[in-house]
Amino acid sequence: MKKPVLGITMGDPAGIGSEITVKALTDKSIYDMCKPVVFGDAKQLERLAKICKADVEIHTISSPAEANPSEKRIEVIDLNVVPADVEFGKVQAICGQAAYKYIEAAVNFAVKHEIHAVVTAPLNKEALHAGGCPHPGHTEILANLTNTKDYSMMLVGKNLRVIHVSTHISLRQACDAVKKERVYRVIKLADETLKLMGFDNPRIAVAGLNPHCGEGGLFGWEDDQEIVPAVKQAIAEGLNVQGPIAPDTVFHRAANRNEFDIVVVMYHDQGHIPLKVLGFSSGVNVTVGLPIIRTSVDHGTAFEIAGKGIADPESMLVALQLGGQMAKVRFAEYLK
Repeated sequence: MKKPVLGITMGDPAGIGSEITVKALTDKSIYDMCKPVVFGDAKQLERLAKICKADVEIHTISSPAEANPSEKRIEVIDLNVVPADVEFGKVQAICGQAAYKYIEAAVNFAVKHEIHAVVTAPLNKEALHAGGCPHPGHTEILANLTNTKDYSMMLVGKNLRVIHVSTHISLRQACDAVKKERVYRVIKLADETLKLMGFDNPRIAVAGLNPHCGEGGLFGWEDDQEIVPAVKQAIAEGLNVQGPIAPDTVFHRAANRNEFDIVVVMYHDQGHIPLKVLGFSSGVNVTVGLPIIRTSVDHGTAFEIAGKGIADPESMLVALQLGGQMAKVRFAEYLK
């Protein structure tokens, strides 16, 4: 079987993205399951290879088809956006522009199936906006570039997976976003994506929004009027789903008692907090509903340690492994 080609976007050049990319790609195990290609700035990767004392060549190519990577040779499609001495640890418009251009280039190859998954290093939202990008983060950028209207954010940890009904909106707006149609669609996205990850019959839990799922309307009506009908519709279609389940117990049941494979959460922090408590450095972000596969590290640019050679590449390694696994399922026929 052919190995899937994974496109890695380098993230904000002022952050730790280039460092964790270099460190991950010197791990020999990566090349047993995929062919990675970096979309970024070659001189920044060379700079970080020196800082990390990595015995690796940074080799420039123009197309993923030319890639012949190994733990001694990192293949990069060089966008040549930032200067060689770009300052670490600082919000800069040029770095926001660069991060966007890396994503845009990778998506262009992904939609043509010249790469089989996009794996993203972290960007900085303030730098992104300073560089002229109107979108709040990776998820929305990818949805816009692929003309996707129906998408969601999934986080994958060692013992817990969550998928979000809403993400980068205020908590006040998030309550208003809990609607039957949206909750139902996210349940479906959870089922479809977990099947790409190798689950034959995913066990899906749906978290409530209010304390005790509203306690019959005493603490809020959204659970009974919006979440319950969505769950019933999914069950009627044959999905293995339960809910709503009280938010203060559902994560324990999923992570500690292994009753569920994923939890549908109603807003950003409801999912992010338990997953990051359980495994901050090993979480992976997956954008679901796109016509392409996208996985990502689940941490930020860590400006405070950028350029010091001490960043932990674990989340990038896990993101690459998951992206490769999903690509093998989706592109099984092509990769034979």
